[in-house]
Amino acid sequence: MTKTASPVATDSAGTTRENPLRLLAGQGQAVWLDYIQRGALRNGELARMIRDDDLRGVTSNPAIFEKAIAGSVDYDRAIGLLAGRTIDAKSAYECLAIADIRDAADLLRPVYDRTAGRDGYVSLEVSPTLAHDGAGTLAEARRLWRALGRPNVMIKVPATPAGTQAIETLIAEGINVNVTLLFAREAYEAVALAYLRGLERRRARGEPLARVASVASFFISRIDAAVDGALAEGLRTGSIDATHQSLMGRVAIANAKLTYERYRQLFSGDRWEVLARAGAQTQRVLWASTGTKNPDYRDTIYVESLIGPDTVNTIPPATLDAFRDHGRVKAGLVDGLDAARAVMRQLDDTGIGMKALTARLLDEGVRLFDDAFAKLLAAVDAKLFAMKPTTLNAQAYHLPAALDAAVNHTLPSWHDRVARLWSKDATLWTGGDESKWLGWLTIVAEQLGRLDAFAGLAREAASGAFDDVVLLGMGGSSLAPEVLATTFGHQPGFPRLHILDSTDPAQVRAVETKVDPRRTLFVVASKSGSTLEPNIFKQYFFDRVQSALGATEAGRRFIAITDPGSKMEQVATRDGFRHILHGVPSIGGRYSALSHFGMVPAALMGVDVRRFLESAHQMVQACGAEPEANPGVMLGVVLGEAAKAGRDKLTIVASPGIHDLGAWLEQLIAESTGKLGRGIIPVDRESVGAPEVYGDDRIFAYLRLATAPDAAQDAVVAALEAAGQPVVRIDVRDAHALGQEFFRWEIATAVAGAVIGIHPFDQPDVEASKIATRALTDEYEARGALPAEQPFLEVEGIRLFADPANAQAILAGAAADRTLAGCLRAHLARAGRGDYVALLAYVHMNADHEHALSGMRHAIRDAKRVATCLGFGPRFLHSTGQAYKGGPDSGVFLQVTCDDASDLPVPGQTYTFGTVKSAQARGDFQVLADRGRRALRIHLGADVPAGLARLDAAVRAALR
Repeated sequence: MTKTASPVATDSAGTTRENPLRLLAGQGQAVWLDYIQRGALRNGELARMIRDDDLRGVTSNPAIFEKAIAGSVDYDRAIGLLAGRTIDAKSAYECLAIADIRDAADLLRPVYDRTAGRDGYVSLEVSPTLAHDGAGTLAEARRLWRALGRPNVMIKVPATPAGTQAIETLIAEGINVNVTLLFAREAYEAVALAYLRGLERRRARGEPLARVASVASFFISRIDAAVDGALAEGLRTGSIDATHQSLMGRVAIANAKLTYERYRQLFSGDRWEVLARAGAQTQRVLWASTGTKNPDYRDTIYVESLIGPDTVNTIPPATLDAFRDHGRVKAGLVDGLDAARAVMRQLDDTGIGMKALTARLLDEGVRLFDDAFAKLLAAVDAKLFAMKPTTLNAQAYHLPAALDAAVNHTLPSWHDRVARLWSKDATLWTGGDESKWLGWLTIVAEQLGRLDAFAGLAREAASGAFDDVVLLGMGGSSLAPEVLATTFGHQPGFPRLHILDSTDPAQVRAVETKVDPRRTLFVVASKSGSTLEPNIFKQYFFDRVQSALGATEAGRRFIAITDPGSKMEQVATRDGFRHILHGVPSIGGRYSALSHFGMVPAALMGVDVRRFLESAHQMVQACGAEPEANPGVMLGVVLGEAAKAGRDKLTIVASPGIHDLGAWLEQLIAESTGKLGRGIIPVDRESVGAPEVYGDDRIFAYLRLATAPDAAQDAVVAALEAAGQPVVRIDVRDAHALGQEFFRWEIATAVAGAVIGIHPFDQPDVEASKIATRALTDEYEARGALPAEQPFLEVEGIRLFADPANAQAILAGAAADRTLAGCLRAHLARAGRGDYVALLAYVHMNADHEHALSGMRHAIRDAKRVATCLGFGPRFLHSTGQAYKGGPDSGVFLQVTCDDASDLPVPGQTYTFGTVKSAQARGDFQVLADRGRRALRIHLGADVPAGLARLDAAVRAALR
């Protein structure tokens, strides 16, 4: 950790002199160590530093513990003992950290006693995830204080507004506090005043003040790093005059000196004297981040320049060694205040705003600590996982000889590619921007570090205030929550989760009629924050809640999940949403199931998020193995090689208890792989038929729920295997093991994309549909109506639309029979071997409509021996719509639209939900035509059940 301590020091030139670290005490400054590690506690190194360096305290943070735990074997024995218990990573970390903090506190107890409680402290930080949660900070600080059970410990609390409020209460309760992440003098003053108020509250209750301690940790080198960077950029562009180059390396020290001046003012005068007479001690300024980040600066500059009475310097090991070797001891903290003020004035002249800069540093500091905490928990979790038996969903394959040979040929090349995948190497795919979309690889470990936050959301949901939760989303933000809602159902004591991901007015109304807006929590989920559907869903239901409860209360019924800085975040802030929860910019929507987009709804509906994520993490670990033992890579190679061999219709067979998983898989696979004329076409909810109805373009994935298998499905899948069809079997242990499938299939899809040779994280043709829709809605806003359109045929009360080329082909094929059945016969006749037929229905997605359309698709499959797909618009636009337009040109499309018998207005807009749906359908159809796809649109009119019945009869007649 550090060089051997000694009361005397021998510098690099071989000269022996008194240890400079010991001389700091004579200047009134205490030296604390900014590091902790179990090995140093157990081998006597920390004890030697206390004795020889006059070390008087220790500080810790998540980054320090992460390095200590992940970078050594010191903790492995303890982790091995914990691995035998049912324990999450955060609880395991706390067990390890609390033991270290107690041991360090015991070593420092003589210092504490000798200095009458002025020094001898060890600090432990509350979870960084609570940085903006005052109540959560208080609860965790109290819990850690009780667990540590030592008077000479401090609880670290960040200097956010929420943290500053908590500090006053903690001090009033007699809990020692190390205030961290201080950058701005204004923030320091707020913290110092909070400390004073806490002491005053304590004194008013007649409670002792003598052993209540606090330090205010003011960060130093990070300020210079930020200012120097801004100065360098300004000098490069010419926006800052060259005369200001002299400010480099001077601002942090000047800022610190002026902060110390304010410390001396705050802790003097009548107000302070009252507290001092009652035994109070000052809240010393602690200089933190005193390692030198710029190699051009003296390595001890942030120790030597900040020596003064009544201060603490918490020094990292390398800087401690450097100061012991060649540090210069001279008090200068109170000198040069006029020069410090001049530096700050010159900085103002450059246009670099100190207030904005320090606010950014605070935000970055919270984020860095949050990231470090997630990384720490991932390290703990990885060791826990390595030391306990795993329980993975089993995976097996039955492949034809040719496909099996292709897989075995490709698999060895993945021995180095697995490492490239985890290192986010874009050349694994197209060498484009793939690396910026791989945040999902590490999200599970990060989410395991946020279990307290999920538990807090669950408590709010189960408080009795809400009967229902409605998720307003589309595509990647809605399909994973839908899987969870369908699979887990209504959990006792929690609200029921509903999903709205359709602009069909009847579907909007169906959700509205199920809930009481006064007792419903609405979750608006939009990664970009600009997606049309979630925004108009929000407008509609916010208007309803506002009408029921008033403007002030409406926002408290809404939560936003969106990427930082999005338009939705701005709207949510403006409207006073209950929570704004951030997505991860490096995770695309369809890979977001295990991020907040999936796990927040899970927590709100009562799913055991810890169990779910712990199960998922077992799959994460397994997917880092060599390819032959890697379930995600193995599956991806199988799917990719199957697609290259023409078996590109991935037919999903799922047990009834997890049947909705297919909808999520359909989106993930189609949108990821269907582009550049290549891809995998997922086939969901097509009931399994006899082997003879299938061609040689299929591969089957059987997701079997081990706790509720279906004997009939077992039999038909066995028949497919016997007939030589390729089958992937996955046994899902239980509903909570769905987290494993989310991750397995994300890996598999990314790997299949590499095998096929496409970019699996973009969606160019989805964007084309959005553009076409936007053009139509813009015209509606300008003219009050969508552009007029003319059917190429109207028969039996049903209108038929197509682009000129498709209309001509259909009419030519139906020359002798211009009936609806005749036109359908001509259209479906264009589906040949290796093709698929997709029904794209822009109607209310309900059981009756799905039953009617399912009957048609199965009739087509059995008669034509082709794969069939069924999608409800507009939701499929954000999923399979990409593959239909950008994937292989093997689709024959039958779009079904209708008039809306009862439309709904969108508050604040000139258009209605029905207008949006019509624009989406027409924009979708236009892009299909632009891509040269074989497409026919059937418009049913307003009576959808009757129209579907006529269409069903015509389809069956066309197939005879």
